[in-house]
Amino acid sequence: MLLDTDPKIKNISAAQIVKVMYPLVIAKTEAGEYVKVQLSDEQMQDPLFWDTLKNINKSKLWVPLGKHFHQLLSNDWLMPTTN
Repeated sequence: MLLDTDPKIKNISAAQIVKVMYPLVIAKTEAGEYVKVQLSDEQMQDPLFWDTLKNINKSKLWVPLGKHFHQLLSNDWLMPTTN
């Protein structure tokens, strides 16, 4: 299920990663605002995370970004399914 129908969508913005240069990640929101992505200590130390960000940047994919803290969302655009 997509988050479109969930009220929490108000706290999520779509962004494109435009700059990846350790330890800095810059994203451009749909509104055209450039923001510094806040990374966790784990993300800072994870080489696979940095390779993935470089691939996302190269592919020009849109990623979900928290509007208030400018953090990447680990659950992407999907909500957990309920049974």
